[in-house]
Amino acid sequence: MTATGEMGDVETAGARGAPAGPWWWPRRRSMVLDITLAVMSAVECAAEGVAFAHDAHIPVAVGVAMGLVVGATLLLRRRWAIAVVLISIAVTPAEMGLMLSIVGLYTLAASEVPRRITAVLAGMSGVGTLIISTIRFQEDMHHGRGPAEPTVWMVPLFAVVMSLGLTAPPILLGLYVRARRRLVESLRERADGLERELSLLADRAEERAEWARNEERTRIAREMHDVVAHRVSLMVVHAAALQAVALKDPEKAAKNAALVGDMGRQALTELRQMLGVLRSEDVGQRAPAPADGRGDDEPVPLAAVAAAASAAAEAAGAAGASGAEGAGGARTAGAAGSAGAADIVGGPRLAELETLVGQSRAAGMVVELSVEGEERGYAPRVEQTAYRVVQEALTNVHKHAPGAKARVRLAHRPSEVAVLVENGPSERGAADAGLPSGGNGLLGMKERVTTLGGGFVSGATESGGFRVSAVIPDRTATDRTAADRTAADRTAADRTAAAADSSLLEIGSKE
Repeated sequence: MTATGEMGDVETAGARGAPAGPWWWPRRRSMVLDITLAVMSAVECAAEGVAFAHDAHIPVAVGVAMGLVVGATLLLRRRWAIAVVLISIAVTPAEMGLMLSIVGLYTLAASEVPRRITAVLAGMSGVGTLIISTIRFQEDMHHGRGPAEPTVWMVPLFAVVMSLGLTAPPILLGLYVRARRRLVESLRERADGLERELSLLADRAEERAEWARNEERTRIAREMHDVVAHRVSLMVVHAAALQAVALKDPEKAAKNAALVGDMGRQALTELRQMLGVLRSEDVGQRAPAPADGRGDDEPVPLAAVAAAASAAAEAAGAAGASGAEGAGGARTAGAAGSAGAADIVGGPRLAELETLVGQSRAAGMVVELSVEGEERGYAPRVEQTAYRVVQEALTNVHKHAPGAKARVRLAHRPSEVAVLVENGPSERGAADAGLPSGGNGLLGMKERVTTLGGGFVSGATESGGFRVSAVIPDRTATDRTAADRTAADRTAADRTAAAADSSLLEIGSKE
C-alpha cells in the first residue's frame, strides 16, 4: 500500500529511477523514516506502559515490553495499515500509542484502502478516544484533580474536542495527500500519453514527408523523362538526317548538324546539373543563385527544379526541331522557347497536339492525326496527361520502329478524353537511330493515367506494330454541374426569403 503522496510502490519508484528499498519499502529513505518513527513510538509506548502496569497491577517489565511491541508495530504501517490502526484502537483503553494512532490514521487515509473502510476505522478510533477521554476526565474530577465546580457540558465538550483533535487532522491530511498523489499520477500519465502521441505524430509526419519527397522525386523524374527524352530523341533524329544530306550541301548540313549537336549537349548538361541538385544535400552550394533573391542557405523547392528542367528541355527541343531550317531559324525558335518558359511551366495542353505531331513529321515520320467529337476544355492535369501519353508513344516509335507509320487518335467525350497511338512495323532497311531505352516510358504513362482514375492499355498488334491507348476521366463537367445546382438552390432560397420578407412587410403595414 502507498502511505504518502511523495512515495509510490516499488514498481513506480523503480520506473522513476529511484533506488528500491528492501521488502515493502519503495525507497531506502522511506525505510529509515519508518524505523525512526517506530523507535519513537516504541519509546513512547514503553513509557506509557509503566503507568499502565501500575494501574493494572502487573509487573512493570511486562508493561514496558508490551509498550515496546505495540509501538514497534508502526514499522509495518506501509504494508498493513489496517492492522496498525486496529492495534492502536485496541490499546486505547491502556492510554498508550498516541503517536501510533496518529501516524496509523494518516497512513490509512493516504493509502489505497477503500474510503468506507477508512471511515469505519476512523470512527472506531474516534469513539474509543471519546470514551476513554470521558472516563479519564471523570476520574480526575472524582480525585479532585479537575475544576472545583464543573458544568454539565464540560465533560462531553472536552471529550469531543479531544477525540476530534486526535482523529480528524491525520485523516484529513492523509486524504489530501492521497488526492494530490492521484492528481500527480494522472498528470504524469497524461504527459506520458501526450509524449507518446507526439512521438507517433512525429513518426507519421516523417513518414508522410518521406513519402511526399519520394512522390515528388518520382513525378520530377517522370516529367523529365517525358519532356527531355522526346526532345532529345528528335534532336538526334534531326542530326542524323542532316548528316545524311551532307554530300548535297556539305557546308550548310555540317553547320546545322553542329548546331543541333551543341543544343543537345547543352540540354544534357543542364539536365545533369539539375539531377545533381536533386541528389545533393546542400542545394545552395551546387546550384546557381536564383534570380528571385533567395539566399544560398535556403533550399530550392523540387517543384521549381522540375519547372526549370521542363522549360530548359522545351526550349532546347524547340530550337533543335527547327535546326533543319537554318541557324537563324533555330536561334529564333530557341528565343521563343525561352520567352515562353512561364507558359511551359503550367504544362502542355491538347491544343498543342498538332505541334507535337508536326515535330515528328519534320523528323521524317509519317503521322496521321484524327480528332473526334467536339473540342472543349478539360482540367489541366487531364490535358497534360493526354499530351504526355501521345508524346511518349511517338518517342517510342522513333526509338523502336524507325520508318514506321503512326496514327494518333484523339476522342472528345462528355466526361472523358481518349487517346490512341498505333504504329505499324518498322520498314526494312530503315536506319536505326541508336537511341537508348530505359524501360520507364510505359510505366510513367500508366502511373499518370491511373493517378487520375483512368485506364491504360499497351501492347503489340497483330500486324507487328504497337498500340498505346488511354482513357482519362474528366471531373470538370461533374463539378460544374454540382456548382450550377448549388447556385440554383441558393437563388431559389434567396427568392423564397425575399418573398417571405415582402409578406411580413405587408402584414406589418396592415396592422
